[in-house]
Amino acid sequence: MSGFPSFDYRDGELYGESVQLSHIAQEFGTPCYVYSRAALVAAYKKFDAAFAGRDHLVCYAVKANSNLAILNLFARLGSGFDIVSGGELQRVLKAGGDPQKVVFSGVGKQPDEMRAALTAGILCFNVESEAELTVLNQVAGTLNKTAPVSLRVNPDVDARTHPYISTGLKENKFGVPFDEAEKLYASARKFAHLRISGLDCHIGSQLTELDPFVEACGKILDLLTRLETQGLTIDHLDLGGGLGIRYSGENPPAAQDYITALCSAIGRRSQRILIEPGRALVGNAGVLLTRVEYLKHTPHRDFAIVDAAMNDLMRPALYDAYHEILPVIANGGGDKIYQVVGPVCETGDFLGHDRKLALTQGDLLAIMSAGAYGMSMSSNYNTRPRAAEVMVDGGRIHLIRQRESLEQLIAGEKILP
Repeated sequence: MSGFPSFDYRDGELYGESVQLSHIAQEFGTPCYVYSRAALVAAYKKFDAAFAGRDHLVCYAVKANSNLAILNLFARLGSGFDIVSGGELQRVLKAGGDPQKVVFSGVGKQPDEMRAALTAGILCFNVESEAELTVLNQVAGTLNKTAPVSLRVNPDVDARTHPYISTGLKENKFGVPFDEAEKLYASARKFAHLRISGLDCHIGSQLTELDPFVEACGKILDLLTRLETQGLTIDHLDLGGGLGIRYSGENPPAAQDYITALCSAIGRRSQRILIEPGRALVGNAGVLLTRVEYLKHTPHRDFAIVDAAMNDLMRPALYDAYHEILPVIANGGGDKIYQVVGPVCETGDFLGHDRKLALTQGDLLAIMSAGAYGMSMSSNYNTRPRAAEVMVDGGRIHLIRQRESLEQLIAGEKILP
């Protein structure tokens, strides 16, 4: 189980660090997300140490998992943060993050969000359109502030990933077209309340090869040379994130190899280097615990109906994504091929297809690699309260989010008079 740091079997039972996952299920119920503090810290330190003294900032992509305990843990390690909403900014600030280490990405920033970020004093806005430049300048002017900006340039590089999480092709909504970037940088100089700070790109998520990163970096460096020829001073290069993790048979590059490749391409240039890893920091540091409610055998298929569903973990339904599903108590291998499905009233509500498992009603299962885009994409569909979240820390267990109650779900609703 080398792909799942801090989660392993001991005497036939699955542990998170030094805690039996069955004990967590007993105390906090299921579905329940469980994260490993040791795995989170180790993942961050691998990225940070790989720069070997070079001026850099690792900006955790908050959208991957925005729990305050996780944000606070990274903040204490010195992490920066990549945000895409005003809500994520408030989470970072509440978790103790340094606003001077925050970059604000996203194609649809609203004026109120811009105002909050300017008031907080963030490091940079990653601007994604000419219209956004205009609005940001206006908002900064009303506050008598100067907004630090970096244009997110779309390098038109194929990330070779799922089309829904590919962001660097010319047909994607993200960034400004590569051949328009120079003109937009020139126009940005004319705004009284903007200051050009950086150059940014991001080509996608769950990349398992280095070539797309290196290709995009080369295009950005060519653009940087042209911008400097025009007299522009670029303080930092934000090369985005997107490094993949192992869900099943993938073999993504190690953080050290990824950073070494980027630094080698950049060479002796003096700009500070920013990266925005999300999934690579948290994905394999978390699991989703679920219990088998019913086994349903039909002439065509065998179903394991569990108490977790697509509202708890959206990735399989949304991307047809694969997550390994392991029994918490090892039972010597499977004797049936199961469709692992949830109770939500949708045929698309599945967590795994065609899994060889030996199951009985009431068994606990662990859905692996669930630390990224699990809880952060969860919903209350079918009026289902969202799961509890727990952090294991050696032999200790910390509840970092209480399970929602039905009363909380309907508290803000009103019946017509």
